[in-house]
This record gives sequence, C-alpha cells and structure tokens, in this order.
Amino acid sequence: MARGLLPWSWLRKPIYIQARFSYVHMKYLFFSWLAVFVGSWVVYVEYSSYTELCRGHECKNSICDKYRRGIIDGSACSSLCEKDTLYLGKCLSVKPNNQAKVGEQANLSDLVGLVLSVADTNKDGQISLPEARSAWALLQLNEFLLAVVLQDREHTPKLLGFCGDLYVMEKVPYAPLYGISLPWLVEVWIPAGLRRSMDQWFTPSWPRKAKISIGLLELVEDVFHGTFGSFLMCDVSAAGFGYNERHDLKVTDARNIIPEATFQEAMREKPCEADKDCLHGADCHTSCDLTKHRCTPEASRPNLAKACGALKDYLLRGAPSDVREELEKQLYACIALKGSAEQMEMEHSLILNNLKTLLWKKISHTKDSK
Repeated sequence: MARGLLPWSWLRKPIYIQARFSYVHMKYLFFSWLAVFVGSWVVYVEYSSYTELCRGHECKNSICDKYRRGIIDGSACSSLCEKDTLYLGKCLSVKPNNQAKVGEQANLSDLVGLVLSVADTNKDGQISLPEARSAWALLQLNEFLLAVVLQDREHTPKLLGFCGDLYVMEKVPYAPLYGISLPWLVEVWIPAGLRRSMDQWFTPSWPRKAKISIGLLELVEDVFHGTFGSFLMCDVSAAGFGYNERHDLKVTDARNIIPEATFQEAMREKPCEADKDCLHGADCHTSCDLTKHRCTPEASRPNLAKACGALKDYLLRGAPSDVREELEKQLYACIALKGSAEQMEMEHSLILNNLKTLLWKKISHTKDSK
C-alpha cells in the first residue's frame, strides 16, 4: 500500500456515521413534532372548553368589572356579579350560537335567567364549574331545551334533576296517548281503517279525552311564537304524548319538537330534487326550489293542523251528539290549514280558540274538567 493512502474501510466509515446521524436526527425531529402536535391539541381542547363556559371565573371577573364601571348593565349582570357567580349567563347570551337556535323573536335575557335557575341544582345562588358544564352539554339537546322553556306548564313533565349529560323527568303513568301494541306479524295483516278503530278501544271517557285534547291545543299555543322562540312539532303522533291521573296531557318524547330557527337553517342547506326530499322528522315538510335544488325554509303545515289530525279520530269517537257535527267541522277546517302559522296567524288563532271553547263549554260543568 502506498504511503499516505488510507484503506477503503476508513473511507466508508464516515459515510456510515453520517447516515446513522441522519436517521437519528429525523427520528428525533418526528417525535418532537408529535409531542408539539399532541400538546397543542390538548391546549386547544382545554381552551375550547373554557371558551364554551365563557372561560370560567376569569371571564366572569372581566364582565363584572365592566358591569361595575357601567359599560354593560342588566338584571342578570347584577344578580350574578354581586353573588360572585360563574357567569354562564353571558356565555348563553352570546350570538349567533344561541340566538340562531331559538330565533330572533325570543327573549334571550329571560331565557338566560331561566337556564341559570335550572343550572343551579343545589340552589346555593352560585353556578359551579361542574353545574355549568352539565347545563351547557344538555342545552344542546332539543328536548332538554324545551323542558326548560316549558317547565312551569301542565303539559310538560317536571325536570327532577340532571348530572353530566343525563337528566331525569317526572314519570308519565299513561302513555302512549292512545293505541295498543300488537306483534308485527299481526300488524301487517290488519287494514288501516280497522287499526285506527282498534287504537281507540281503550281510551278514557269522552269528557276526559276532551280535557287531554285541550292540553295538546295549549301546547301548540305555547310552542308557537312563545317568550323563548317558536318551535315546530315534527312528529305529532300518539307515541309522543301521554297523560296523568288528572288527565293532563304530558309530552313523553320531545326530541322531534325543535326550534323553528334550527329547522329553517337545516332546510336551507338540504339538497333536493322534489318536494318529498324536504322532510324533517315524521311530518315537517317544506317545498323544493328547483332553480337552486335546495329546500325552502318555511314549513308547509303549521303545528295546529298536525295536532288536529292526531286528535280527529280520538275526539270524534264517542263524542256527544249535540257537539259532534260542529266538532267534526272545526277539526276538518283545522286539518286543512296550510302554510306557516305566521302567514295565517289570525285564522290559526281563530280555529284554535274555537276548538278550545267548544270543548271547554261541553265539559266545564262536569267533574272531569278538574
């Protein structure tokens, strides 16, 4: 070997060391990137949860400082800031999230106060972070929102309590509103007309059915342009209702009673080729705009028309002869209502009041009305 020359093994060694260094370097960079990514995600999730709850006490302190300096005002601010309470109310009143859910005509400040009273489960005048988290999660459910909005009404079961994303309602002893359960093998062989008659075999006396029906009509009133927004009843079937020992109507399944604003937003984004494509739930229809191939936002039938359809056979079976003809006439006029209730508000109110008056007049002097 010539002097001053290195063997081939020495020439190859630096190349091996460099390759090994590159592999270790890339492995280190990958795990560093992974650690940063996971850490960032954790921080983001934590920040989002605090944002949803209006960043807990920090946000409350900031808002209360503005309240004390006169920048913002309101009864909700005074009661909560003076009690050093977690300011969940300000979170609930932030637009557009909540206003879009209940609609522009809703009294959002009153709704905030109502939600805060429900969220304070131990009634200590303060909303703890666990109480706030639980209330916020449950408010994303349409049925819980409706239970809160109608908690003082006779036809809504009492909200007994909640924990996390679970809640407990008062038991409804008689449900569904009417109908008998049959094995599906028997069901398919029964004609529709006979099935409707069978559903009415085991119902209360007519005066008691009249009282229950008045409860459903009052529910229609409460969910249409009420204090806390307007709701659409997208499945007005017997399965969603029941009654108690006093024959007060009770909602047993409110999952298909949804805020009108939520429904309209969903319909605007729904593609369609025909009117049949524009359906939400069992019977909330709109029409298809064939120029845009999108559903229109306005419901085709008001809640009252669907409620009358559910009550027709129920009320006419066993109806006293002196009211049967007039009752049938009014029910069919009610079922024939088309378009949104807002467009025909006067006719809607007239038919609703006439039905309630007719039923109350017939049962008001009996013990069944109490």
